[in-house]
Amino acid sequence: MTTILGLDQGTTATKAHLLRSDGAFTALAAYEHRQILPRPGWVQHDPTELLDHLGRCLERAASLPERPAALGLANQGETVVAWDRRTGRPLADAVVWQDTRTQDAIERLRAAGAESETRARAGLPLDPYFSASKLRWLLDHADGARDLLRQGRLGLATSDSFFVDRLTGSYATDLATASRTSLLNLASGAWDVELCRLFGVPIEALPPIRPTLGFFGMVRLPGGGGMPLTASVVDQQAALFGHGCHRPGRAKITFGTGAFALAMIGSRLPAATGGLLPTVAWQEEGQPPRYALDGGVYHAASAVNWARGLGLFADFAEIDDLPGPSALERGLVFVPALGGLGAPHWDRSAAGLWIGLGLETDRRDLVRAVLEGVALRAAEVIEAMAGVAPLDPIISVDGGMSRNAGFRRFLADALGRTVVVPATAELTGLGVAQMALLGAGLVQLDHDALQARPSVSVTPQRPLSSDLHGRFRAAVERSRCWR
Repeated sequence: MTTILGLDQGTTATKAHLLRSDGAFTALAAYEHRQILPRPGWVQHDPTELLDHLGRCLERAASLPERPAALGLANQGETVVAWDRRTGRPLADAVVWQDTRTQDAIERLRAAGAESETRARAGLPLDPYFSASKLRWLLDHADGARDLLRQGRLGLATSDSFFVDRLTGSYATDLATASRTSLLNLASGAWDVELCRLFGVPIEALPPIRPTLGFFGMVRLPGGGGMPLTASVVDQQAALFGHGCHRPGRAKITFGTGAFALAMIGSRLPAATGGLLPTVAWQEEGQPPRYALDGGVYHAASAVNWARGLGLFADFAEIDDLPGPSALERGLVFVPALGGLGAPHWDRSAAGLWIGLGLETDRRDLVRAVLEGVALRAAEVIEAMAGVAPLDPIISVDGGMSRNAGFRRFLADALGRTVVVPATAELTGLGVAQMALLGAGLVQLDHDALQARPSVSVTPQRPLSSDLHGRFRAAVERSRCWR
């Protein structure tokens, strides 16, 4: 029996899971890390802490009676690190995908007309969410970065490259992660000279790009020996794989810190339309890339946790299944634009709001509106996707919010589609382990065998009317251009 190790280095924690070739999937370890918030809009992680947690997961795996045959590594996507490749020393904290410190630089590029170039070449709008402007910030501000660049020792890349470099000695990223930087030419699959010039990121400092599934190097294990790293990918793309969305039209939404929807398109590069993002889903070694449509909502569980921090509820069980008509039907709407609006609007000037408050509004009404607002924003993204490519009538969802029964029902009604929750909640870990199994050449790709098993299925009971969707759209418009 073959066992594979899946490492999920996420926004709040690093997790390890084991996948056996017979399909058994179990948790091995999990370690939370600090969220460093030195200024408003700044979100940082300590790269050494993240690496230490990966090392602890590897130590646990190395101590098993039978070591895993290979491992896969999922990363945070747009989070970036600068480090000395000779010593391995990080030059500064990692700048996390949520960070907005480069908003002013983005606005200057937009004023200069650069967005047409980023959309045409990378398929992405100008936004501090993506890696390019954060990489330039590190080059300008990380201690000793420019000196190391001149010496050819600078590592300047997304967090996966830092981990792969430190764990295997190989400097590399994969095509899917590179497609989240705003520096990759989607058509050619290579770093784009003009985009690097536009953002001021030295192309010579960027890592070589490899297929998602394939050999990245031998990971050095505590106590000696090694384990082949045979898959490396963005966490959301790993989740897409874990959901079993291998065929065109299948889509998933992960309700984590933000809500991230991905829909499989296939081997055809989709056009950037409707405020959605064409992205690389993954690439097998020796095969053409597989593409997806991507749409991110900046705040999902983070909005719910924010409401909890305000004292609107104490325990998640309190808000699992709130009775009565929806807040939307009663005229109360929440727009979760706490850090602006992501897809399909891409408006950082938007601000979060409740609208429709009255003397009768209580804290439960406010929380219910928050849950509904996240569902409605996700529905906006799925509606935009369906306008670009045909989607299956079933949407697979995961993440902490998918465990809320009332949220699931409202989401199904908002989408007008059946919502399915897979049997395992750890779709990123499952997906990257499945990728590593394939990348190691231990099994052949079987789409049906990799289809995620559902544990909950919710069909729409009272699909939202066009008037109710219109009410939410009107609230979204009122949230814009506030900042």
